Amino acid sequence: MTIWLTVIACLAIGVVIGVVFASRLNTSPSRIQELENQIRDLKEHHSNYQDSVSDHFSMTADLVQHMTESYKEVYQHLASGAQELCSNDVANKLLPAGSDAVFENSNTTDTTSGLIPPKDYAAKQNPRQVGALSEDFGLDKSKAVNDEDVSSQAGAS
Repeated sequence: MTIWLTVIACLAIGVVIGVVFASRLNTSPSRIQELENQIRDLKEHHSNYQDSVSDHFSMTADLVQHMTESYKEVYQHLASGAQELCSNDVANKLLPAGSDAVFENSNTTDTTSGLIPPKDYAAKQNPRQVGALSEDFGLDKSKAVNDEDVSSQAGAS
């Protein structure tokens, strides 16, 4: 009989503990609905933010394009004024040959100026000489070092 009373008491204690935990977790449908609404609002806010960032950079690109065109117009005005108002020597010093020469991308190098682009290698004295970019550069091959020699030297220290 005492065993049955112990089992019933444990069951009652378990039910009470279960009810307390269930009320603490607050998994009521209203709480779930509130969290779903909060997630939906956050997603909408994030989407609006992404649209704002996209609009901002689109407008920035348009403004930079407009600024570039305005700069080009000012430059052309200065070029025409220099050609009309200054002597040819002064105008040639101030401005390149064409009024749009500054805006053109020319990758040609001027070899008449005597400037040579830097090389990423050093000139060799003879063909057998090892360059600075070689894998063997700076390594002394006169004495080979074995792993056993290195471990014995480390143990002696």
